[in-house]
Amino acid sequence: MSPTAADALARLWVDRGFDIDETTPAKLSRTALFGRDAPLVVEIGCGMGEAMLAMAAADPERDYLGVDVHTPGLGAMLAKAEIDGVRNVAVARGDAVELLRHGVGPADLDAINVFFPDPWPKARHHKRRLIRPEIVLLMRDRLRPGGVLHAATDWVHYAEQMRDVLTADPGLRKTSEGYTPRPSDRPLTKFERRGIAAGRSIHDLVFVRRLDPDSSEPVTPD
Repeated sequence: MSPTAADALARLWVDRGFDIDETTPAKLSRTALFGRDAPLVVEIGCGMGEAMLAMAAADPERDYLGVDVHTPGLGAMLAKAEIDGVRNVAVARGDAVELLRHGVGPADLDAINVFFPDPWPKARHHKRRLIRPEIVLLMRDRLRPGGVLHAATDWVHYAEQMRDVLTADPGLRKTSEGYTPRPSDRPLTKFERRGIAAGRSIHDLVFVRRLDPDSSEPVTPD
């Protein structure tokens, strides 16, 4: 961990950090982390926070929570947020699925972003992938009606599974036929640029929680 990240963790964690405790689960307090109760966007697997910080800076009316297990990355993100004056950012350390299960309630979230998760490429490891039916059901339940689930990957086989799983959920509707062109509000990250340079295609999928799960809302570009 860099000295800058370590210093940010030591100073800022008490106000901007949340530990996901699987043994004694606790509810996330928005007012404790952000000082307000604004719409909340959760990014699962935020890494160093490059994308999230840019999105938060451009979207000050909503708050952004980055979730990851990599403590140095969370420290680096807090440090960068402080330097850039981005105040609508906080971090959570631990298992994002546990956070969704116990830390937030139904319809609590405005959006969930899952950008370039581990593809677990070997067939025997596919069960570990984040985008699978039971976890998507949990994500959908935590989104408000009209809330957005945005996933992106540079692994084509995972993209196909994401598409199939998300399309099969009756409570979600896709916002475009096939894959979605990268939305302008999702920054191009260093990781993504490396993937493009290596010849990998980028696949975005943007789905919205239906207002009425029993309706047949049309596919509409948002």
